[in-house]
Amino acid sequence: MIIGVDPGKDKCGVAVLDSNGEVKFSEVIATSEFEIVLQKLSAQFEIELAILGNGTTHANAEKKLRDIGLKVLVVDEKFTTEQARKLYWKKFPPQGWRKFLPTSMQVPPVPVDNLVAEILINRYLGLNNG
Repeated sequence: MIIGVDPGKDKCGVAVLDSNGEVKFSEVIATSEFEIVLQKLSAQFEIELAILGNGTTHANAEKKLRDIGLKVLVVDEKFTTEQARKLYWKKFPPQGWRKFLPTSMQVPPVPVDNLVAEILINRYLGLNNG
């Protein structure tokens, strides 16, 4: 299993995917809960590698990942927010009046940091996020 992390000052996107890109866990968590969630996920899944976006506060997240014994690969997260917004609308097509507006003109109603984490893993695996 691979854990992906989109680190941030207040919130982090965290996802766990298998080697085929199947999502086993995907959530946006408070940065203050990062270590607790990380320890639970490490116990629940046999995590072999952590893929970490190089954005805000990545150095602190990298230290925490390494402290629990994970191998960490820091990757460029350029354009991942835009890709995550597209992925959000693919997973959750607009309903009601929203379906009449192009999704490129809409902002998802929830944070998409967890989808960024999924995208980072899929980039590493060489899979397309659609």
